[in-house]
Amino acid sequence: MGGGHYDYDEHQVATQARASLSQAQIFKQGSCHPDMNPFGVKLRESRDSAEHPNSRSIVFAFDVSGSMGEIPVELALKTLPTFMKSALSFLPDAQVLFMALGNVFESKSPLQVGQFESSDEGIDHWLSAMHLEGGGEWRGESYDLAMYFAAHHTSLDCFEKRKEKGYFFMTGDEVWYVYTDRAKLEAVIGDSVPENISIDDVVDGLALMYHPFFLIPDPARAAADGVEVNWRRLLGDCVIVLQSPQDTATAAAILIGIREGKLPDAKAILGQLTGDFGLADADAERVLKAVLPYAEAVARGGGAPPTQRPPIVAAAPRKQPG
Repeated sequence: MGGGHYDYDEHQVATQARASLSQAQIFKQGSCHPDMNPFGVKLRESRDSAEHPNSRSIVFAFDVSGSMGEIPVELALKTLPTFMKSALSFLPDAQVLFMALGNVFESKSPLQVGQFESSDEGIDHWLSAMHLEGGGEWRGESYDLAMYFAAHHTSLDCFEKRKEKGYFFMTGDEVWYVYTDRAKLEAVIGDSVPENISIDDVVDGLALMYHPFFLIPDPARAAADGVEVNWRRLLGDCVIVLQSPQDTATAAAILIGIREGKLPDAKAILGQLTGDFGLADADAERVLKAVLPYAEAVARGGGAPPTQRPPIVAAAPRKQPG
């Protein structure tokens, strides 16, 4: 997958036409769309073509539990075209795949997976095909399943032919589970493994093929229940604390520019934000605050998940108190 032409102007028109619609009018699925069911899927492929000879893969994995569903809505109503315009300035043959995730212990749709797309129509199709389930009674979400699927069930020409990693952006405001439950893995994806898989092994597998990022929507949710500390153990510099959930798409595009060496410092980042994104100074400064620590880490030679992590103590999944 990944064919088709992206037209920014047409995408803007389509996005603006949705601006007056409600969430229910855009995201109509009441359960997992059959084409987004990951069970039995061998591979989601991101391939080169005559139209896109140097494909580069981008995965957006959205936590859609509770209030986290506001982020894909924001993309559908406003920010996706601007993200694509900026991302394509860094990666001209970018191909985007959307995932949605919930909690395997309570959700009807614990994992949903689209296809890699390059066209505005294809990208919009998979975004709006997601089931925004809500919920959120359990502490933690099944982030591990999304990471596992990307690591083991995607095939990227950028990596296989050119050793260029794709980008994996995951949004969330909960902690991770310390292992992927083998029975749940088989039930949701269809893979049979001999034992549970530690979260460290899941992340290490993902990082072989992708630059992984975890985007927390605001400082309050980063501080709650030790979410930021929890994720920094896994991903280190690649944990990004946004100032507002509305900045998700903008920050992701800027992170690509930083990682690709196109936005090395605060001046370059602000220029991109006020230029291509057309942000007011206050909005640009807000996004800069979120992404600058990552730019500084890259400048120091960092910006990758840690290879050595402190031990963790296994804990059973549990519901939120109250």
